[in-house]
Amino acid sequence: MARWDPGTADRLRKAALELYAEHGYDAVTITQIAERAGITRRTYFRYFPDKREVLFAGAEQLPPAVAEAVLAASEGESPLRTALAALAEVGTQVTQLVDPSPERRAVIAATPELRERERSKGAAITTAIRDALGQRGTPPELAKPAAHVAAIIFGDAFDRWIDADGAESFPVHLDAAAAAFREACR
Repeated sequence: MARWDPGTADRLRKAALELYAEHGYDAVTITQIAERAGITRRTYFRYFPDKREVLFAGAEQLPPAVAEAVLAASEGESPLRTALAALAEVGTQVTQLVDPSPERRAVIAATPELRERERSKGAAITTAIRDALGQRGTPPELAKPAAHVAAIIFGDAFDRWIDADGAESFPVHLDAAAAAFREACR
């Protein structure tokens, strides 16, 4: 395979997921992932900094994109509605970057290190929403809970999207998760 083949990142993600599912995350090395993808270990690092990020690639783009969408939202909505509108807008981009397979979720669920990475990515989203709402003039006592609730709804929507194998658009799942949250608060 060519070292700069445009499909290399996808091959690496596929190879890693297969190996993690077969042997467990802790038992797999970067060398094994690279070999299965048909590249060298050195080339692997041109795509991903470590063996965790092969499952989370692109997630670093989400917090700034959500913050930008919150800042660009029209005035007059509640902080929570503003955050949810931003997440609906950006969530579609996320679903294009993430593998919706149940295998990916199972590997993450089975590995404490990956669960922690997923939580830290979620915390970054919450912080981005809270800070962007603050920049819009939302008082901290409203920005913080709105950001946390929006992040909870986003996580539920993401799980729903995975459960549906990505068959429906992300905003459909976000709306369903928001409706479930509202019902739970009755």
